[in-house]
Amino acid sequence: MNTTDQASSASPTGPPVPPIVGDIETFLQEMIGRLAPVSLGRGGPGRPRILPSLALWGGLLVCVLRGFTSQLALWRVLTTQQLWFYPRFPVSDQAVYKRLEAGGTKPLEELFVQTSRVLADRLAPYAQTSLAPFATDVIVLDHTDLDQIARRLPALRAVPDGDARLLPGQLAGLFDLRRQQWRTVKFIADQEQNEKVTARELVYSLPRHSLILCDLGFFGFAWFDDLTEHGYSYVSRLRQATSTQVAHTYYAQGDIFDGLVWLGKYRADQAKHAVRLVRFRSKGTLRAYITNVLDPHKLPLADIARLYARRWDFELAANLVKQHLQLHLLWSAKEVVIQQQIWAVLIISQILQALRLEIAGRAQVDPFEVSMDLLVRWLPQLAAGGKDPIQTFVEVGRDARFIRPSSRLTIQAPTIPPDELVPRPGDLILDRTAHHSHRNCGKRPSKKAAKEAQ
Repeated sequence: MNTTDQASSASPTGPPVPPIVGDIETFLQEMIGRLAPVSLGRGGPGRPRILPSLALWGGLLVCVLRGFTSQLALWRVLTTQQLWFYPRFPVSDQAVYKRLEAGGTKPLEELFVQTSRVLADRLAPYAQTSLAPFATDVIVLDHTDLDQIARRLPALRAVPDGDARLLPGQLAGLFDLRRQQWRTVKFIADQEQNEKVTARELVYSLPRHSLILCDLGFFGFAWFDDLTEHGYSYVSRLRQATSTQVAHTYYAQGDIFDGLVWLGKYRADQAKHAVRLVRFRSKGTLRAYITNVLDPHKLPLADIARLYARRWDFELAANLVKQHLQLHLLWSAKEVVIQQQIWAVLIISQILQALRLEIAGRAQVDPFEVSMDLLVRWLPQLAAGGKDPIQTFVEVGRDARFIRPSSRLTIQAPTIPPDELVPRPGDLILDRTAHHSHRNCGKRPSKKAAKEAQ
């Protein structure tokens, strides 16, 4: 799937800005070329391989990009047509399979990091900086289960429904809301591993003063205290039945509340740091969120509700990986090849997310008004016809309904007039001795227990 080369185009609000990606396959060549050859291939003496590692990984990415769904397709790309500037390679399909199995995942992981860095810089003119401007970054922390594998592979055809072999694992990740990019991704083979196991490892890679949005799977007093002490802000839903004590009320009227509370009334389980609780009713549902951003002028109640609703961006990005790029159609039953396919899909998804953000920026619309499904389907067709897909989406997007009103659920939250907020007393104590229960977090709770906890 190629896009044609583009000349510099005008930013909606400033001077001409170079395109994020001119030609997708040329961009991939550039990214692969930036990596040291030793990290992509076999070093040391000996006869050079007939199939260079650069071509192997480039071919794998092109197969994902073009919608191919098998190792056999990779072999055909490498042997029956010229890939980029490489010649056709006289190798057997088994030789390609063996090279993949022996190649590991490190080259693709490095390529993901390199691609993400380059795209982050190029996306700067289109980043949604109005989201929590006080924060260094605005990040969603979450996990997603990989979908059950379609049993096209001979090794899986006899596997019964519900068998663990049909569940390839889960992805734990950090998703950058402003740039609509995966910040960090970790593959977890164990489908049952609890979200909290990798949470700190992921978050502590972020710069201080980042704002973390996390769901009830991460809820825990020790976790919230640790985030505060490491210099991170967070927003979370309040778990039902969590005991609280009000320390100060900024505003209270009917179902609307904004104030400071202590988490945990009882000595056995108490958070160290006071948090801010906001509560309101929307469409008949009472919603409650907590944050360690204690100043309501810095992060108003309505902004908290809107930000937390953006957690869904993570699931939409995961859906691109799992469905639109067909990750449920695995090329192999071997774990290393499954992981290679996952990393290749993640690299392509970064590029597609970047293209959508650029289209939205140029068309001056919300990114979610640009259909990702249609972008994935029409980009190769437009490019094959010699058209510039990005310019086409911008120019005729509304008429062709590539750009349409977003169907995302919006949370209607009240706006509290700033002059009605009761100032916090200067001598209010905001810390106490912590008592953390240290509940088991090795395995996920059952679906029934998780539902009851929420």
